[in-house]
Amino acid sequence: MYIDRRKFLEMTAALAGSSVMATTMPWFNVFNNPAPVGKNASDRVRIGVIGVGSRGRGLIYNLQELENTMNIEIAAVCDTYEPHYQRAIEQTGGNADAFFDYREMIEKVELDAVVIASPLHEHAHQTINCLNAGLHVFCEKSMARTLDDVKAMYDAWKESGKIMLIGHQRLFNPVYLDALERIHRGDIGPVTMIRAWWHRNTDWVFYTDTGGRGTPLDRQRNWRFYDEYSAGMITELGSHHFQVANWVLGNRPLSVMGSGSINFFTDGREVYDNFAMVFKYPGDIHLTYDCITSNKHNGLQVQILGNDGTMELESNMQFEEFPADPPGLEDLIKQILGGENEVIPIGGATWIPDAPLRLGGKYITPDYALDDTLLYLEGFVNFIRKGAAPEKLTNEGYHASIWTLLAEQATKTGELVTCPEKYLI
Repeated sequence: MYIDRRKFLEMTAALAGSSVMATTMPWFNVFNNPAPVGKNASDRVRIGVIGVGSRGRGLIYNLQELENTMNIEIAAVCDTYEPHYQRAIEQTGGNADAFFDYREMIEKVELDAVVIASPLHEHAHQTINCLNAGLHVFCEKSMARTLDDVKAMYDAWKESGKIMLIGHQRLFNPVYLDALERIHRGDIGPVTMIRAWWHRNTDWVFYTDTGGRGTPLDRQRNWRFYDEYSAGMITELGSHHFQVANWVLGNRPLSVMGSGSINFFTDGREVYDNFAMVFKYPGDIHLTYDCITSNKHNGLQVQILGNDGTMELESNMQFEEFPADPPGLEDLIKQILGGENEVIPIGGATWIPDAPLRLGGKYITPDYALDDTLLYLEGFVNFIRKGAAPEKLTNEGYHASIWTLLAEQATKTGELVTCPEKYLI
């Protein structure tokens, strides 16, 4: 189901005056008050893309959707891997200048901004160099591989006066927009816990022709498997949901503890194929999070649990805690009480466990989904034209990245981990 643009703008306009919009998601206002789009070449926003693998390729497609409507140009592409380099040239019709070295790209091509979709360990130095070169930056999540690099990116952004946005696309998802408004007005009562998980059944191998785990080519291409470059599913998947929990609760965690291991994909990878974590937030609220790559039964979900109901944000569903009985059940109860059904054959146990409650479900937002990554990039271009973006948007990315790496530390040490003061902002 897809919401059309008119309905989306009606939704954002209706929420524009709310305190929740102003304090929790002020960036959505840009869609009802966009920057003017000039038609001349001098008005064009020129963008370079650094890293054009699987994610970067998708981002180029998104940017191409905006080329005509927003007067932008993909002016340059860059990747150190020859097949990706050549593919990006083809994808852009040969119109973008192509480079193997991003430093040469930002030196030789006149750009307004860059989109960075390179491996995690490359983000910090690329972002900092681009900011220092006077460019606006959209960088994929997570921000960096180390806590110090995350803070260095943040400090460079503050010093530069430029825009730096981190690619947590749920920040631009219409379901989340509507859900946060409903949560904050009390539709599900006080939030008492958040449960989230990401379960998949995949070996997560992007490239099979690398000569096996540990080879230089495998370390380059399947970089998500190596501790030097990634924390695996913690940084590449979990960071999405840690950001959502921070956003919903309007706060940062106080602590995190966790455990992880490799218990199935013992192929030489260095990152966990399963882990579980517990984050503690102010007000004694907890986020529980688990991730696995060897079983997809539970799929992907974020559950916001309140005293009066539950929201499942990934599936756009809301459930009442005490829904009214369905009409058919009411009739059956009346028949039983009236003696019309004196014998009811029920096989199985004589006790009934607390089964998951699925009654009373309804969509949070009917006709719900626009492409949130496309909306985020549209917002990025608008903010470039306006010259600034809401600081809270960047801070969301920062806090999620810091606590992602603290969560990794907790799983590795088995200790309760808090945030060192030097990373607090």
